[in-house]
Amino acid sequence: MLDVYTGQRVRDARTVDPLFSQEVAERVRLFALRGGKRMRARFAWWGWRAGGGSPIGKGAESALRLGAALELIQTCALIHDDVMDGSSLRRGSPALHVEFADNHVRSGMRGDHNAHGRAAAILAGDLALAWADDLVADILTGSANREHVQRLWRAMRGEMVAGQYLDMRAQADGSSTTDRALRIACLKTALYTVERPLALGAALAGADGRTTSALCSAGRSAGIAFQLYDDLLSVFGDSSVTGKPSGEDIRAGKLTYLTAVARTLSEEAGDTSARHVLNRSLGDPSLSGAGLDELRRTLEHTGARRATEREIDRLVSDSQEHLLRAALSASVHGRLSALIGSVVGMPLAYRVPDSDVVR
Repeated sequence: MLDVYTGQRVRDARTVDPLFSQEVAERVRLFALRGGKRMRARFAWWGWRAGGGSPIGKGAESALRLGAALELIQTCALIHDDVMDGSSLRRGSPALHVEFADNHVRSGMRGDHNAHGRAAAILAGDLALAWADDLVADILTGSANREHVQRLWRAMRGEMVAGQYLDMRAQADGSSTTDRALRIACLKTALYTVERPLALGAALAGADGRTTSALCSAGRSAGIAFQLYDDLLSVFGDSSVTGKPSGEDIRAGKLTYLTAVARTLSEEAGDTSARHVLNRSLGDPSLSGAGLDELRRTLEHTGARRATEREIDRLVSDSQEHLLRAALSASVHGRLSALIGSVVGMPLAYRVPDSDVVR
């Protein structure tokens, strides 16, 4: 579905300008199709099924197209996020602004190739968002649930931007509280990645209030757990599996639940050595591999890593309890339950031998 739709949009772009189609629209298409877990699309599909949607027929096609729209808004978010963070890798390949900068050099264009790359990537992200909005508008033509789905879609877009801004703001003002970290996790990830896709699918199917409420509560807990797990992966994950450099969020000085808990625990314990490591490492763009290893040991020594893992377990359990309140068939409940568990599945990209963990 995503391949077909983006292919058509690239052909449409060709009628506007062949160079634009080749250098921008085609790159957006390839980025959207390249890798990723398709979590938002999967949650939208199972929200649709949970709301009573049938896996066959015209309605199912609309649900699949909704999933494609979510992948396109995710494409926009990732492209812009990499520009804002200055990330060079995405899904194991050069970030889109790096691709544009490299093309600037290869083509012999004048001016600052990095500035060109960032500007072109912003436009590419905007194009992905426009495609997503157009696709949702097409899906809802004549739909009885048009207003409800549109309201959720508008809310999700605003929450995504708010979460990204608060994330940037926390980097700039040095925020370090767990409450602030959880607020950012809720807006930037939980709503956008799990809760809203579930709600959008359910709304498209015309779900009842009880089912929708249970899905939203389950989705919010699962989404926050996913962000906390992603924070762990950023520090302890294998970059060859995650597709992004390990420690990138640490070097950028991002506020995460993991580091906020480490600060709190080190202060409560009067651990000046741990506080010194945290203060020196967080936000240091030149942090070495040895420095990152020292920070990892500190996060384990303070108990922050273990506390974060426990919170993830609590949130996943809470999510599963909420899911039980929805009147779902056994098969739909089983698939949704498994999907929620998979977002924090602790794959080999994260796991370490027990002997390496400070208890």
